[in-house]
Amino acid sequence: MSTLCSVIKFENLQDLRRLCHWGPIIALGVIAICSTMAMIDSVLWYWPLHTTGGSVNFIMLINWTVMILYNYFNAMFAGPGFVPRGWKPENPQDSMYLQYCKVCQAYKAPRSHHCRKCNRCVMKMDHHCPWINNCCGHQNHASFTLFLLLAPLGCTHAAFIFVMTMYTQLYNRLSFGWNTVKIDMSAARRDPPPIVPFGLAAFAATLFALGLALGTTIAVGMLFFIQIKIILRNKTSIESWIEEKAKDRIQYYQLDEVFVFPYDMGSKWKNLKQVFTWSGVPEGDGLEWPIREGCHQYSLTIEQLKQKADKRVRSVRYKVVEDYNGACCPLNRGVRTFFTSPCTEEPRIQLQKGELVLATRGLRYWLYGDKILDDSFIEGYTYRTPGTLALLITNQDSAGMANVRK
Repeated sequence: MSTLCSVIKFENLQDLRRLCHWGPIIALGVIAICSTMAMIDSVLWYWPLHTTGGSVNFIMLINWTVMILYNYFNAMFAGPGFVPRGWKPENPQDSMYLQYCKVCQAYKAPRSHHCRKCNRCVMKMDHHCPWINNCCGHQNHASFTLFLLLAPLGCTHAAFIFVMTMYTQLYNRLSFGWNTVKIDMSAARRDPPPIVPFGLAAFAATLFALGLALGTTIAVGMLFFIQIKIILRNKTSIESWIEEKAKDRIQYYQLDEVFVFPYDMGSKWKNLKQVFTWSGVPEGDGLEWPIREGCHQYSLTIEQLKQKADKRVRSVRYKVVEDYNGACCPLNRGVRTFFTSPCTEEPRIQLQKGELVLATRGLRYWLYGDKILDDSFIEGYTYRTPGTLALLITNQDSAGMANVRK
């Protein structure tokens, strides 16, 4: 009960509005459909409750659902943890190493970044996830990662139930013309037969749930491996990009220095314990962090200031070589580009050949940057086709979420 109370506090009740968003609605809908159909198929047509195996199977399905929902809501409502408004370092001299956030009226603590969606500076910000309608950061990183692990495992179990239900129920109804093939299906025969027949509607619902389960297993499973990879290095997605730009800056200017990521404890186990603890509460207060030997507490923030001052590292100028209609997941740009579309709420905008863009960060097929409009910029996501410099930039939304800089 104490754990539950730590998640759902009085002030968190106002955050129930986070549920009124397409991300949580879709996520909870998929969980509800897969869980419900798995239980119905198992009890009615595949593994009845009066058997020992059926009872254990049913308990496991309930267990998956409870653990998935617990970590999902914990990641959503517990939140990532925000830098207190007006925060400043204890030593006033340390403020020279930190960036100042005009929105929060506070200095950005090490590893923190300002989220435009949450409108707050987030502790150890990894990314803003539309599926939980919240940021993934210091306090909810463990719950978010556990959700990414449990969802594919639960969907794999559900998918097995769906496949076996359809196989056992349709075996005696379909003829494949293979009269010489003899398979013993005595174990699949129910005695007495099921009360509710496995009709066309049940088959369609089971097949639909199977598609959702398989899709969730693949998509969420890939996200889990991405998250666990950066956790074992004690990094975030943003910090990985900062480190990459740091190496690029050193190589471009041929500097006699080596950038060492300060928060890597040198051991995967130690890095893992920075996020996962037996108490469920991550180590540290989210403002100060343990660092490896030979590094400075503000090594990463100092590197950010260097990159901010270096316009060449901060942005790279490209010229659009072909038109783009602004599709969120462009089908005509290749399979890899389609399946690596950024999972963000920011829309894409139309681009015309010859327009100029500034890219600040990105992946192999997608970039994030600014579109040049006369003497101003519009910040957003970018896309590039393999082997070209074509970019697709996201548009600013009606609320002015994207910055327009002169």
